[in-house]
Amino acid sequence: MKRVAGLQYDVLDDLLGFALRRAQLVMSGAFGEATRGADITPPRLTALIIVGANPGISQTTLGEVLGIARSGAMLLTDWAQERGFVERRDHPDDARAWGLHLTRSGEQFVQRTKRRVLEHDMKRSGCLAPAERRELMRLLEKLAASSSIHPEEVA
Repeated sequence: MKRVAGLQYDVLDDLLGFALRRAQLVMSGAFGEATRGADITPPRLTALIIVGANPGISQTTLGEVLGIARSGAMLLTDWAQERGFVERRDHPDDARAWGLHLTRSGEQFVQRTKRRVLEHDMKRSGCLAPAERRELMRLLEKLAASSSIHPEEVA
């Protein structure tokens, strides 16, 4: 969404959601540039990063982190396993669960992709001073953590 000179935006100028959506489109463009040609989406990369940072994480916990149903976490895990990025191993604390681990190929893919995404993210947000970026991240985290409304409660 681009601002067009001379147009009135009425209440949109007061809506945080509108401003966040405009910024999200810019930052999504950075992700798209960084991952062009790779079979990856933000949820897939997030899942791989979480698994890499938490070896042995269960699919259930992965789903909780991503805010998706266990079946969605299973689909993400299947996708990652089919590409050789993740392997399921017996979970040491629960014989009924799998622990997820990045493979060597998965580790390399995640490291390479994280580097590119971070580089493009920093480039697109370069209009912010480092302190402004930290403050924006802090405020966004505060906003995200304060939400007591669950999607299923919104009718």
